[in-house]
This record gives sequence, C-alpha cells and structure tokens, in this order.
Amino acid sequence: MSNEEANQKLPKHYISIGKRYKEYGDVLGDLGRVVKEIGPIDDKTSQLIQLAASAAIRSEGAVHSHARRAIDSGASSDEVYQSILLLTSTIGFPNVAAAISWIDDLLEN
Repeated sequence: MSNEEANQKLPKHYISIGKRYKEYGDVLGDLGRVVKEIGPIDDKTSQLIQLAASAAIRSEGAVHSHARRAIDSGASSDEVYQSILLLTSTIGFPNVAAAISWIDDLLEN
C-alpha cells in the first residue's frame, strides 16, 4: 500500500495534526510501525488486539479503523466480532453492544 493510499484510510484530524506538527506526526507514524515490527505478532492479530482496545475505551472511530484494517489483513467478520465478544466479562455488555453496532455500521455499508 502506498503512502497516499494509507493516508486515505487515516482520520482527517490525524492527518491534519501530522501536517501542522510534522515532527510529531512523523514520530507517531514511526512508533506504530516500529511497535508492529519488533515482535512476532502478525498484522491481523495486531489489528484484532487494537480493535479490542478500541472497544474497551469506547472509541467509535478507532473501532471502525481497526475492524477495517483487521479485515484488510485477512480477518474474517467472525474473527472481528469474536474479538469483541471475548471482552464481555472485562468491559461489560453495554460496551460490547456499542462496539458491535459500530462494526455493523462498517460491515453493512
């Protein structure tokens, strides 16, 4: 994926901050890349982990982003939904239900 294609999938606000504060934006981008490269976890699993964390903090935008990225990395819709259902005893049903609705928004469109 080219830089331009990657940027099209990033939130506009994130891109705006990166342009306004270039050095800061570069460091954020590098951090994400480096953290993924230093360990044995594949991209699909990484995205599912980040999806679960996004649901835990009730970030609708991040849930959309990481669900889309997980699917782009080879995750099935069943894997995406299970990564959220597994959180029920940790973050509670209302939070899980919200995350499922956000994933439904993404997958039904």
